[in-house]
Amino acid sequence: MPIDRAATLRNAEKLIRQGKIDAAIAEYVRIVEDQPQDWAAKNTLGDLYGRAGQADKAVQQFVEIANNLSDEGQMAKASALYKKILKLKPDHEHSLMQVADVLAMQRLYADARAHLTTLVQLREGRGDKRGALQAKARIGALDPEDYSARMTGVSARIEMGDKAGALGELKEMASELADKGRTDEAIAALREAATLHPGDDEVREKLYDVYVAAADYASARECATSLEQLRMIATSQDGAGDADGALATLRFAATAHPDDRELRTELARKFVARGDMTTAAEYLTAETAGDDPELLLLVADIKLRGADADDGVAILRKLLDQDPARREQIALLGWTIAETAGEAGFRAVELAADSAVAQSDWPGAAAALQEFVTRVPNHIPALMRLVEICVDGGLEATMYSAQAQLADAYIAAGSATEARFIAEDLVAREPWESANIERFRKALELMGEPDPDALIASRLSGESPFMSTDLAGGSLFDDPPPPPSTDVAAPDADVEVEDLLAGVSAADEPPPKKPVPRKPASRLREDTQYTLSANAIDLDSILGGFDDFNQPAPPPPPQPTARASAASEDVEVDLSIVLDDIKPVAQKATSQPSPPSPAAPPAETAPADLDGVFGNLRDQATRRSGVDEGEKDYRRGLALRAAGDVEGCIQALEKASRSPKLRFAASSLIARLYRERDMLPKALEWLERAAEAPAPTADESNQLLYELAEALEKVGEVARALAICLELQAEAGSYKDVDERIDRLTKVQAGS
Repeated sequence: MPIDRAATLRNAEKLIRQGKIDAAIAEYVRIVEDQPQDWAAKNTLGDLYGRAGQADKAVQQFVEIANNLSDEGQMAKASALYKKILKLKPDHEHSLMQVADVLAMQRLYADARAHLTTLVQLREGRGDKRGALQAKARIGALDPEDYSARMTGVSARIEMGDKAGALGELKEMASELADKGRTDEAIAALREAATLHPGDDEVREKLYDVYVAAADYASARECATSLEQLRMIATSQDGAGDADGALATLRFAATAHPDDRELRTELARKFVARGDMTTAAEYLTAETAGDDPELLLLVADIKLRGADADDGVAILRKLLDQDPARREQIALLGWTIAETAGEAGFRAVELAADSAVAQSDWPGAAAALQEFVTRVPNHIPALMRLVEICVDGGLEATMYSAQAQLADAYIAAGSATEARFIAEDLVAREPWESANIERFRKALELMGEPDPDALIASRLSGESPFMSTDLAGGSLFDDPPPPPSTDVAAPDADVEVEDLLAGVSAADEPPPKKPVPRKPASRLREDTQYTLSANAIDLDSILGGFDDFNQPAPPPPPQPTARASAASEDVEVDLSIVLDDIKPVAQKATSQPSPPSPAAPPAETAPADLDGVFGNLRDQATRRSGVDEGEKDYRRGLALRAAGDVEGCIQALEKASRSPKLRFAASSLIARLYRERDMLPKALEWLERAAEAPAPTADESNQLLYELAEALEKVGEVARALAICLELQAEAGSYKDVDERIDRLTKVQAGS
C-alpha cells in the first residue's frame, strides 16, 4: 500500500530535529522502498547512515546514486558523490577508479594519477599483484601525451601476460611519435615491439617507414624486402635533395630486377632530365621500346636532347603518321624540351602545329606555338610561324598578340627595320595601346631616329602617314568614310589621351594629384575636337597652344558669345583629364581665343618635348596597375598552393598583402599556412596583420579573431587571448566555444 510521502517526510524531519537518527532513517527507508528512483531521498538516507556511523550502508546509497548519474553523463555530480564515498571509506576501490576516470576526462591527470596510485598501493598491500598491474596499466593510459607513463603501462601489460595489448600500444605509440617527429623514441618503441614479437610484419613495415622518415636510408634498405620499398627509399632520397643517392638506389633496384621495363624507363627519364643522354640510352632504345608509343616518345625525347635530333624528329613524324591525335603529346614534349634545348623543342612543336594545320585546326596549331613562345620568349622562327598560321586561319586577335611578341623579339635581336614595320602597324591599328607606342619608340631608337617622340606625335596627330599598311589590303590612309549623322562615338573614340600615350617613356615621375573620371565619348569629341578616323588622331586640339604656354592669356572680350564661353570651359576640363595639372593658356578648339575660366590660375611653363608633356600620364597607368599586380600575386599564390609549393605561395601572398584591398585575405591565408607547418610565431605575426585590415564580412572577421585568440593561448599570451575572446563575445555572442574559452582563460590568469 503506498505511503503518504509528504507526511512521512514531515515526520522524518521532526525526528531528525529531535535527534532521533535511527527513527528518521527508518522513515527514509520507507520512502526509498516506496520510490527507488527518488535520488534525493537516497542521498539524504546516505547522509543519515553516515551520521549514524553506518559507513557501509551510506556508501551503498551513494554508489547507487553516483553510478546512475555517471550513466546519465552527469560526470561532475557523480564525481562529487564518489569523493563523498572516499571520505567515508578511503579504500573504496570502485570509487577510486571512477574518480580517476572523471578527472582524466577533465584532463586533471595528476589528480587522477594520485587516486590510481592509492589503488595500486591498496592492491599491493593485500597481495593482489595482478590487480596492482592492472591499475598501473590504467595509469599509463591516462594521458595520451605522456609517453613515459605509457611505456610503464606497456611494461605492466607484459608482466601480467597481456602481450597483445602491449604490442598494440607500442605500435600506436610509435606511429604517434613518428608523426610528431620524435623519431628516436618511435624507433625505441618499435624495437621493443620487435623484441616482443620478432615475426610481426607490421612492426618491420613501421620500422622501415620510421627509418625512411628519419632519412636513415641505410637502415631502411636493410628492412626493405620489395622493389616498391626500394622505390620509396629512392623517392625519399630525392625529396631530401640527395638525387645521386636516389639514382643509385634505383640503379641497384634495376640490377636486382632486370626485367622490370617500367623501372628501366623511369631511369631513362631521370638521366634525360640530368642531360646524360648516353646513360639514358643504356636503359632505353628504339629497339627495346618496340611499338609502344609512350616509350617511343621517350626515345625521341632522348634523341632530341642529345646529338641525334634528326632521329628524334623522324620518330615523332612516324608517330604522327600513325596517329595524328598524338600531336598534343608531341607539343607537350616540345614545350618540355624547349626549356633546355630551344631549337630541338621548336622542331617538335612545329611538327605538332603542322599536323593541326593539316586537319584545319587553326586554333590548335596557334595554341601549340603560343605555349612554346611563352616558354622560349623572342624565338623569331616560332613567332613568324605563329603569325603565318594566324593569317591563314583568320585568328585576328591571336595574330595581333603574336605580332607584338615578334616586334619585341626583333627589337631584342637588333633587327630595327623589321621591328619598326610591325610596331608601326600595331600603333596604326590600336593607337590607344601604350605598349604599342612604347614598342614603336624602341624600334625608332634602334634605327637611330633623333627625336622618336616627335615622330610618334606626328603619326598620332595625322600630320604624317604611318609607314605600314593594313593586313586586309587597304591603305591605312584612305580617306575616312563620312561621319555618321548621330553623335554616337566610334568604337574606339572614347579612349582618353592618357590611355593612348601613357608609358611612352620609362622614366619615373611623381603620381598625379587626383584621378579624374573618364568623360563620355561624345562629350570628349565635342570638347576637344579629338577625332580618330582610320588611323589619325587630332592631337592639335589636345596639345594646341604649346608654343604659347609662356605667353599670357588674352583678356576676355566684353561680351563673349555662348560658343566662346563653352569652348573655354570645355578646353579647361579636357586638359585636366589629359594633362592633369598642366594648365593651358591658349586653345585651338575654336577659331577665336576663348576667355579663361574666372577661377583658372596663372599659366605655367610646360616643357615642349613629349616626355615632359605626358610625364604625369605615365604614373597614372602605374598607379592603376598596382592593384592589378596585387591580384596577380594573389592568384599566383593560390595556384602555387594548389601545386604544393608552399614557400612560393607564401612569397606571392606576401607581395599581394601590400595591396590594401587584399591585405586581409592574403595575410590570413599566410597565417594559416604557417599554422599548418607548426610555425606559431610566424602564424601569429600574420594573424595580427590580418586583424589590422578590414574584413570582407563579419563572419570572416569573427573567424580571424577566434584563430588569433587560439594562437595567443598556445604561445602562452593568456591576457591578450582573453581580451580578444571578450571582444569576440561582444561582437558575435556565443561564437563557437568562446564562452568556455573565456572561463578557462580567466581561471588561468587568476592562477586557479
